[in-house]
Amino acid sequence: MSKAVRIDRNGGPEELKIVDVEVGDPGPGEIRIRHKAVGLNFIDTYQRSGLYPFPMPLQLGMEASGIVEAVGEGVTHLKAGDRAAYASQPPGAYSELRVMPGRNVCKLPDAISFETGAAMMLKGLTAQYLLKKTLPVEGLQPGDFIVFHAAAGGVGLIACQWAKALGLKLIGTAGTDAKCQVALDHGAAHAINYSKENFAARVKEITGGKGVKVVYDSVGKDTFEGSLECLRPFGLLAIFGNGSGPVPPFNLGLLGAKGSLYVTRPTLFTHIATRESTQAMADDLFAVVESGAVKIPIDQRYRLEDVQQAHRDLEARKTTGCTILTLD
Repeated sequence: MSKAVRIDRNGGPEELKIVDVEVGDPGPGEIRIRHKAVGLNFIDTYQRSGLYPFPMPLQLGMEASGIVEAVGEGVTHLKAGDRAAYASQPPGAYSELRVMPGRNVCKLPDAISFETGAAMMLKGLTAQYLLKKTLPVEGLQPGDFIVFHAAAGGVGLIACQWAKALGLKLIGTAGTDAKCQVALDHGAAHAINYSKENFAARVKEITGGKGVKVVYDSVGKDTFEGSLECLRPFGLLAIFGNGSGPVPPFNLGLLGAKGSLYVTRPTLFTHIATRESTQAMADDLFAVVESGAVKIPIDQRYRLEDVQQAHRDLEARKTTGCTILTLD
């Protein structure tokens, strides 16, 4: 038996319930893993609220770390006793123990702790595919400016550090002066408090009126128009989240009028659709973390039993960096 967090219907944090579930043996292509720590992500709130619909009842959670207890037929990259971490569909990480597909589960290097492993996978792999794969048509070169919204969040603080390691000048945005300072402390070249300043105008000022090649936007509705204003001709707006709600329909002619712009809506799970791509991206992430160039900031820890409060704080923008659920 395992304790797990489940919802029986969509709604607010009050729908999150601790239940006992029976966990069996892994089938072909599956593993059974006993979690040491679980990561929280904004996507979890989308699934809870119904913005991203799933059949009910739903066990939440997209990333965790732990020890592999058993592997099913066909799983060759893991064995019982391995330290492991993952970001993976289907949801179910908010639990002590689970059976799940092994495809996206990676062996965790000994130098990386279970807490760091749980906090880094979904957010770190997201930063990896954004900075390495979601690129403007003209590419990115050292010295280029980029804009990254919600720069003091879990993905943002990893991106601040990784961008600096790549020689990029990251302009981060956040909603408070304190969060802007956190972004600067983690490698952002500039930080803009969008609750006080017009971030698009400030970006143009920072770049000498040129704008940037790419904006990485997880906020969505509230920042969409301003993000387009930040772009230079042929620039790319990569919308990878909906923190303020989904972007409403818009006239595609706007992209032509503003300089032959590009807009894309990538997802992590397209990028980790195969075992090979998952491992290659994870190897890149593990290497940059082990090198010390990127540190994983865990600023909030909650017990599994306190998951409702964790969701409230996440949605109220009270968190910075990464948030985990602890199981010990």
